[in-house]
Amino acid sequence: MAQRNILIQGDPTLEKRCRPVTDFNPRLHTLLDDMRETLAHANGVGLAAPQVGVLRRAVVVLETNVDEGEEEYMIELVNPEIIEADGEQTGAEGCLSIPNEYGIVTRPEHVKVRAQDRFGSFFEVEGEGLTARAFCHELDHLEGTLFTTKATRMLTPEELQAAEEAQAAQATEEA
Repeated sequence: MAQRNILIQGDPTLEKRCRPVTDFNPRLHTLLDDMRETLAHANGVGLAAPQVGVLRRAVVVLETNVDEGEEEYMIELVNPEIIEADGEQTGAEGCLSIPNEYGIVTRPEHVKVRAQDRFGSFFEVEGEGLTARAFCHELDHLEGTLFTTKATRMLTPEELQAAEEAQAAQATEEA
């Protein structure tokens, strides 16, 4: 496994539609392994292949909705498509390809995704809350869409700091 460079907004690769994966071979496995390592190192919740310069329909998402005592884990999605979405959540969203910028984006609260695994087998996975947001965000990358085009407004640094402080205070209260 190797850590790959994450492309930054302005790179034309981020605005291109990705092609489907047709070869479920060692090159795909290496890409997915590298994306896992890159995402873990970047402390993000999702990463799409175009963010590391590969125009293929592949993403990795960190499942953060786990029971207490369980570890978060990564979900690999190849050729994913959202087949069901309901509810609504509006909140701050950021992107590893747009560092230090956050905007207010509305996404579904729950989504069901149909995808293939690294070997080509089809499966379905559901996501709630942050995981649903990450699925939607990463699938947008596969279409060449950045979250900034969906944001109703971008947050100022002061608003972001206030939101982080409020989140930290809430976490302290829950502990």
